[in-house]
Amino acid sequence: MKAIILVAGYATRLYPLTLNTPKALLPINGKAIVDYIIDQIEKIDDIDEIYVVTNHKFSNNFNVWAKNHTCSKPISIIDDGTTTEETRRGAIGDILFTIKEKNINDDIVVIAGDNYFTYDLADYYKYFREKDKDCVCVKPFNNKEMLKQFGIALIDDKGKIIDIEEKPENPKSNNVVYATYMYKRETVPLFKKYIDEGNKPDAPGHFVEWLYKIKDVYAYKFNEECYDIGTPESYKEVCSIFEK
Repeated sequence: MKAIILVAGYATRLYPLTLNTPKALLPINGKAIVDYIIDQIEKIDDIDEIYVVTNHKFSNNFNVWAKNHTCSKPISIIDDGTTTEETRRGAIGDILFTIKEKNINDDIVVIAGDNYFTYDLADYYKYFREKDKDCVCVKPFNNKEMLKQFGIALIDDKGKIIDIEEKPENPKSNNVVYATYMYKRETVPLFKKYIDEGNKPDAPGHFVEWLYKIKDVYAYKFNEECYDIGTPESYKEVCSIFEK
């Protein structure tokens, strides 16, 4: 399995914190957000390479980080060549770019580099192996207004996705989909098909919204925490909660 960490955004909502520092390298309790992700990846022996896909503006920041980071698995920094918010490839575009650049022909785990989570990635991977199907991770969330800001999944009694929608006006369930995805090797070529059909290249959840209609996708449910750090307020909140 290969791990792809998505860190190619420009995080303009976090300015001035991210003017010269990528969001994934912002510290929580003295440790970069992406370091916590690497710690979780380390728990999965089957992952043999880590690809961190970033933009040209921040590629040197990540090159310096990678040189100073101790990890049992090789880390490659992928520069997607973009320099501005307007020219970015989008998350799905960056996944496809990485697949092409590294000629990936393996199972993959895709993780948003701005997510701070406390569930065990190894448990998620165990579920992925048991189901032997593409998987997303979900958590029940009870704030009805907040549900409109996320991808929402409808799941049957066996854990199979039967409906998924990004930022719905009328959510059909309270199962929030978070940005850590595990895909089977045979699904990897479908990223090109998705893009070639002219579908949206930005939010990674759009791919799952398309995928479940042509392939079985299952949901791993967790009860721990997962924070999507997108604003100064959300970053401050997470730092406050986990400062000790």
